[in-house]
Amino acid sequence: MGLILIRYGEIGLKGKNRNFFIKRLRRNLRDCLKKNGLPGTVTSEGQRIYVETDAVEEAVTHLQRVFGVVSLSPVTQVPADIEHIKDAALRLAREAGLNPAMSFHTAARRADKRFPLISPEINRVVGGYVQAATGARVDLSAAADLEIGIEVREGYALVFGRSIPGPGGLPLGTQGRAMVLLSGGIDSPVAAWLMMRRGCGVIPVHFTSSEVETAKAMDNCAVLERYAYGWDIKPIVLDHAEIVGPIVEKLRHIGEVRWTCIFCKRALLRKASELADLHRAQAIIMGDSLGQVASQTLNNLAAITYGLDKPVLRPLIGMDKTEIVALARRIGTFEVSTRRSQRCPFLPPNPLTRAHLPKLQEIIAELERLSQ
Repeated sequence: MGLILIRYGEIGLKGKNRNFFIKRLRRNLRDCLKKNGLPGTVTSEGQRIYVETDAVEEAVTHLQRVFGVVSLSPVTQVPADIEHIKDAALRLAREAGLNPAMSFHTAARRADKRFPLISPEINRVVGGYVQAATGARVDLSAAADLEIGIEVREGYALVFGRSIPGPGGLPLGTQGRAMVLLSGGIDSPVAAWLMMRRGCGVIPVHFTSSEVETAKAMDNCAVLERYAYGWDIKPIVLDHAEIVGPIVEKLRHIGEVRWTCIFCKRALLRKASELADLHRAQAIIMGDSLGQVASQTLNNLAAITYGLDKPVLRPLIGMDKTEIVALARRIGTFEVSTRRSQRCPFLPPNPLTRAHLPKLQEIIAELERLSQ
């Protein structure tokens, strides 16, 4: 059986709540193995979590998407003896192809203070042994071709040559659940991913206006599912025209077509709020970025959420489009989101960019009178 060392970050700062987060992370790691049909066990010791499996490389490709994981390394476990550590380090160096044209350094961490050599001494002894055997030069900087990690613990040592980054954040499911307004575009799947990274289970609600956009939204749900270990993504699809159409007609009747985008989003948010109550969700997630489009000016954002009784989370609010696109590429939603799009049928020719509260209240009152 192979061994994978899992490292976490801010979870270690949670004080008395730390065990709650670690327990949830272990559970999500087990869910990752199970959903991908991989054998293995998950245990923890001190500030480290270990996954034991006979499918190390395949497991790594999936485990690196588990939220809460900062990094992970396939490791070799040997007795806590300097000769065994030297041999394991040299074996790893040779497997990595280390040769005189390359550079390396060792990075030892002595967790067991009873081990006779301190960390700098372990580095010197093991590094000298590897250098003599391979002819590679020592480079203590981050530019080295290979870093050989060594962790000395009570009764054993771990030796590794790769540190693979994970998504970080908090374990999924530790921060409750929220509805996410998921369109077929670039922004909302990224917003959902960011809140998942903060431990929030998401329930996507898509208001369908065309088969094209709905197919994109569902495909992005499938992409998000690849990160949703510890949570099942179950999208809800509702008819956009059924919810928005009557309001648009009333706005036309009173000559306030410019307010269409604002009242459209208000209607979708209120429907999402109703669904949140049914699904025990505490908030609503949106993919708004300040000033990106007409409905996302500060005035309009305030008008859209006026009177709403649920908090609205906007994790993209301070990001520009370049940053959002880069993140979409990284998580795998960009290709889906940029497929052929279909324009919203209710988009007005000259949408309002600066809503004012008194006028909003006036229009709300007028629409309520028309509904009586």
